[in-house]
Amino acid sequence: MHELAITEGIIKIASEVAEKNKAKKVLNIKIKCGDFSGVVPSLIQEYFDIVSKGTIVEGAKLIIDRVPIRIYCFECQSESEIQRSQICCPKCGAYKYKMISGKEFFVESLEVE
Repeated sequence: MHELAITEGIIKIASEVAEKNKAKKVLNIKIKCGDFSGVVPSLIQEYFDIVSKGTIVEGAKLIIDRVPIRIYCFECQSESEIQRSQICCPKCGAYKYKMISGKEFFVESLEVE
């Protein structure tokens, strides 16, 4: 259910940027969403369509770009893309790694009119 609060935050950011730039309307909002962010993109879209009604953001296209989970393995010193369900390095099987992408969630850009 935290997607509702996140969606309200997206709309607030987009509205503030649009008003600051004297825009009449927000056309597109581009979001980066990591596969390990805990955010469900379909719920963001669903809430966006409802919560944006009556705002400068209403009717804007929400573009959600997926960011895959990438790790750096300390054992084989390699970078790999993994799925959420994987818990080890796909190249060497080690469990000693750090996540280098996949947790992020942010507004990347806006297109306004």
